[in-house]
Amino acid sequence: MRDLVLGIDLGTSGVGVVAQALDGSVAARADHPLQLHTPAPGWTEQDPDEWRQAAEGALREVAAEVGGERVAALALAGQMHGMVARDSAGRAVHRALLWNDQRTAREVEEIHARVGRERLVARTGNPAVTGFQLPKVLWLRRHHPEAFARVTRVMLPKDDLGLHLTGEAVAEPCDASGTSAYHLAERAWDTEVLAALDLDPGLWPRLVSSHAVTGGLRAEVAERVGLPADTPVVAGAGDNAAAATGLALGRAHPEVGSVSLGTSGVLQVPLAEPTPDPEGRVHLFAHADGAFLLLGVTLAAAGSLRWYRDTFAPGSSYAELVAEAARSPVGSNGVTFKPYLAGERTPHLRADLRGSFHGLSLATSHADVVRSVLEGVACSLRDALEVMTPLSRPERLLATGGGTVSDVWLGILADTLDLPLGRPVDDSGSPLEVGAAEGAAWLGWRALGHESERSPRADTWIEPSSERSAATESMYARYGALGTGAPEDRQ
Repeated sequence: MRDLVLGIDLGTSGVGVVAQALDGSVAARADHPLQLHTPAPGWTEQDPDEWRQAAEGALREVAAEVGGERVAALALAGQMHGMVARDSAGRAVHRALLWNDQRTAREVEEIHARVGRERLVARTGNPAVTGFQLPKVLWLRRHHPEAFARVTRVMLPKDDLGLHLTGEAVAEPCDASGTSAYHLAERAWDTEVLAALDLDPGLWPRLVSSHAVTGGLRAEVAERVGLPADTPVVAGAGDNAAAATGLALGRAHPEVGSVSLGTSGVLQVPLAEPTPDPEGRVHLFAHADGAFLLLGVTLAAAGSLRWYRDTFAPGSSYAELVAEAARSPVGSNGVTFKPYLAGERTPHLRADLRGSFHGLSLATSHADVVRSVLEGVACSLRDALEVMTPLSRPERLLATGGGTVSDVWLGILADTLDLPLGRPVDDSGSPLEVGAAEGAAWLGWRALGHESERSPRADTWIEPSSERSAATESMYARYGALGTGAPEDRQ
């Protein structure tokens, strides 16, 4: 009878639970979907009580599957930046506003006006962003003052789920650092920022470490899901930090970063000290191991290829499209794609940017166009790396996400970023599960006293090509010279 830790990931599309053994193997997993509400363009909301129901459903399913083994702990991960506002009776006064909600432009301006943008970046590591939690709190106060007057607790998504599991209201540094209300150097809620906005710091929960046991599983929840009451629940981390933990990235291996090609693209680089980009062009968050993570984000990575397939090549597989792209040379015969299909995060921080193709001609082939999409995403990630480099430059990157199954796209990325890329594997050489739930489980093991000695590993490293270097640099220079397509770049 072995021990297991259950990692719980509260995502945007669903709640996932994995049962992980100490060697990293997964004994069971379950996913329960969530409904997304979009009451207006750019608005995204979810019912936090549905999070609780979905989590209990996934926990119940996993508990039944591993019934012959002992669940030693539960640990949390989840979508960052969201806001759950609850009253003294524990009721949500409004549906949760999510990380990709864009309604708070006015509140972002207010924060910068009252706190100062440079001051905010220096203290919290980031400028105010529409998706972050603090602007959402101001939005609730401005637009629903009666509801805001009843608020006694402001919670982040995974921490709100933890409140349900244990009855304890806590937060931890990884998620807290994505609120605009957390002082990175002091590792505490930023009372000066909150005071400048006339907000009570007491609305935010007490802070604990990412591997702290926050409480025991409440008896009524335990009975419904089929787990022992008082099973330890561990604070965990926001999804990006949890994924980095799963990859063994952090203080012990500052030379290794990661790049993810999911719907969005995320470049993560460990950093020993909380040193932000002075212009706030790249995110800086706390990491679960006590270090920090620089994050660069392009909003439409594999999402760009999906958009292209659905719009221009319905019925084609991704493998077919990438194979066709390989028939076009570096630089796509002069075609350049800007992947601003959903605006752009790093380094522009602008929701109004839009994607485009440049350099089309009668000689342009389908292969050129598809390759330009892959190269455009790689260039957008290079833009992020350029901002990170003065602060920290990794020696190599672990590559994750659906887009990285392609050697062609990995090769384009390796050439464009001028860094070796490899797909992660575990100590036995098997493909490594790198989701947020698995990373949370590793934090659970740490809370139980099992300090991790894992190292970042890859199957093979795809090296940047010296033969393609000049053509790749020319392609990236052309991408940069085109600017963003915004009016000020066309003058």
